[in-house]
Amino acid sequence: MFGRLLSFEPDATGVTVKFEHKEGRISFITDRIVRVYSSMEEKHRPSRAVVQEPKKVDFQARQQKEFITIKTKKLLVRVRDEFQVDFLTPDGRMISEQTERTTKKQEITAQQAELLAKEGHELPKKQSDHTFEVVRMLHTKEHIYGLGDKTGFLDKRGYAYEMWNSDIPDTHADFFPSLYKSVPFFISMRPHFTYGIFLDNTSKSYFDMGKEEAERYYFAADGGDLDYYFIAGETMRDILGAYTGLTGRTALPQKWTLGYHQSRWGYITEDDIMDVAEKMRQCRIPCDSIHFDIDYMDAFKVFTWNRKNYKDPKKTLQKLTEMGYKPVTIIDPGVKKEDGYDVYEEGIKNGYFAFSAENELYVNEVWPGDAVFPSFTNPKVRSWWADKQKFLIDMGVRGVWNDMNEPASFKGPLPDDVQFADEDDTVILHKDAHNIYGHCMAMATKDGWLKYDGRRPFIITRAAYAGTQRYALVWTGDNQSIWAHLQMAIPQLCNLGLSGFSYAGTDVGGFGADTTKELLARWVQVGCLSPLFRNHSAQGTRKQEPWQFDKELLEIYRKYVELRYHLLPYIYDCFFESEQTGLPIMRPLMLNFEKDAETYEINDEFMVGEWLLAAPVVTQGTTMRLVYLPEGAMWYDFWTGEKYKGGQYITKKAPLDTMPLFVRAGAVLPLYPLMQYVGEKEVEDLTLAVYPGIGNYIHYQDDGESFAYKKGGYNAYVFSQNNGRLQIKDAVKNYEKPYKGFYVKICRDGVTALSETPGEYLNAE
Repeated sequence: MFGRLLSFEPDATGVTVKFEHKEGRISFITDRIVRVYSSMEEKHRPSRAVVQEPKKVDFQARQQKEFITIKTKKLLVRVRDEFQVDFLTPDGRMISEQTERTTKKQEITAQQAELLAKEGHELPKKQSDHTFEVVRMLHTKEHIYGLGDKTGFLDKRGYAYEMWNSDIPDTHADFFPSLYKSVPFFISMRPHFTYGIFLDNTSKSYFDMGKEEAERYYFAADGGDLDYYFIAGETMRDILGAYTGLTGRTALPQKWTLGYHQSRWGYITEDDIMDVAEKMRQCRIPCDSIHFDIDYMDAFKVFTWNRKNYKDPKKTLQKLTEMGYKPVTIIDPGVKKEDGYDVYEEGIKNGYFAFSAENELYVNEVWPGDAVFPSFTNPKVRSWWADKQKFLIDMGVRGVWNDMNEPASFKGPLPDDVQFADEDDTVILHKDAHNIYGHCMAMATKDGWLKYDGRRPFIITRAAYAGTQRYALVWTGDNQSIWAHLQMAIPQLCNLGLSGFSYAGTDVGGFGADTTKELLARWVQVGCLSPLFRNHSAQGTRKQEPWQFDKELLEIYRKYVELRYHLLPYIYDCFFESEQTGLPIMRPLMLNFEKDAETYEINDEFMVGEWLLAAPVVTQGTTMRLVYLPEGAMWYDFWTGEKYKGGQYITKKAPLDTMPLFVRAGAVLPLYPLMQYVGEKEVEDLTLAVYPGIGNYIHYQDDGESFAYKKGGYNAYVFSQNNGRLQIKDAVKNYEKPYKGFYVKICRDGVTALSETPGEYLNAE
């Protein structure tokens, strides 16, 4: 494609390299982040993901015999014929080497293709169909993480994936190539070397991580430019920090959003919603939000309310607010094609909807029937959609849940040649807009909530691209009430965290099919420590509110929802840290213990921040499980206070009401008193659970909803301990409601964070 290397020309930000047939460019964002670029199409489209401006980087470019080298303080880049690019340490040790295939995909005959098609199989794609392909060496002990919400296990080595946002109704299995989100970023880790690669290409792309060839991986795309970023670093934290610096980070959410959310597609009427709200309070299950699925709308038309089932929706939402609930409503992108419907009429008048290749209004079918699709890729359309949020905000809604925005459709997928309006009013085809459709819808939604509500927006999106974390949180879509999906929830959420999405969750209990008592009990134990904690299920399935089974399950459910509310200040602190560092809240063990190789492929344990380790039961009938405690730390059993040395497997009893949970020695966990919803009571005294060891912890306190914290409007407390001797310092004092004091509880065998043993009271003064 490129041919022999001919010459190069350095400038202030990088080097342009000339080959026989094309040009390539190496440029620097920082001395650790290198962009590799070559134009493959006539029009270059600005990145939808990258927000970081390039820094001034000193480099030296030199011509060698068969290649050129470009060197910074942190990295050596080597460019060879065919625009093959290697990345090395400054002293010449290979980090990642580009290569070529040694095998080709098995070609099938026309007869074989016909038979496959008759039985409904998708035909394999020919290699030559890709616009470009980059093949790199895969080392023996190399592990691959990230790539968004892809199914399967934590380590993605040996699997192949496609980046094409897909609403697949079938039960998600670990061989699925694609799902709802396209996040073309991964982290590679092997002894002594860690790096990341982000392919910033919105067309359909492919990542074969050693499935086809065990010693090679490749990424390729069907359109767009060759445009990828290589990120070098000493640790996975370095890579993740650099990637989220490049594409943006999850902002601190409102505190109530970290509480428990109850939802179901099947709350049809006002009475259905109020029954759930009242029952939740009667059963003393803390809850901050009830979600409204599509049935609240009038004939499924967006930005309407069903006045038949809700006589006075504004009054209903006011009742919920008075009870402590924050209502969240679903919104889909499809706008009903109906004369007289104001949203449709406005869009038609202004040319806001997509057109077919024949320049006719493109119509497909979704929930309201025939529907049209806004061009969210255009700023005027996003501004219009942002203004539509005012309808919901004026009703008393506190958050929006964007669904069906892959975009999904009932009469087959949107054709590749459907035309949307781009940023500059030119045409962008669906094949290039598809993977950023949900991303741009989230951008529009956030703009509306910033404009008309003013608080930190709570936006959920099903479809996403790299960088969507700046606008919205995500969930893993339509999972099923099966044990395999509970098992998959942990690596899925951990890999989303390693892909920049710190705020993510799964539907607790499973969305489709019928949950069981045991499955729901185990799922709430995982859910209560997931960033988004929401129970959601489908119409026609068994109801799975906490009281739907028996007293035992209700008590188990209450125990873990209450645990969530006790831990809210800790989880909120994790989000504070995440905005500053890009580190996720829910983490695979190896992110905290990268030197411990035993942690690299553990799929059924996870960390919450730096200090909590969860080892949930994810198999039916299990009441005892093996737990690995990472090396380099001592650990306390959260429930009993027993102390264990790290670097070993232990066996823990885990009856139905118990999830093995551990705290790293040195921790100081801030805990709230029990409340039924955030804001029910003012927290004047904070409980500090101290686990003897050596550690420092920063706790943040602010109003929990405004942007004042961005201007320093918060309090920061530094808790330092040395084997149980605690020091408290005020690092920042800019919030007008500081704590009056602290209850300090030293946790050890028999004395735990939630035990009734009183702690010593320390006056804040």
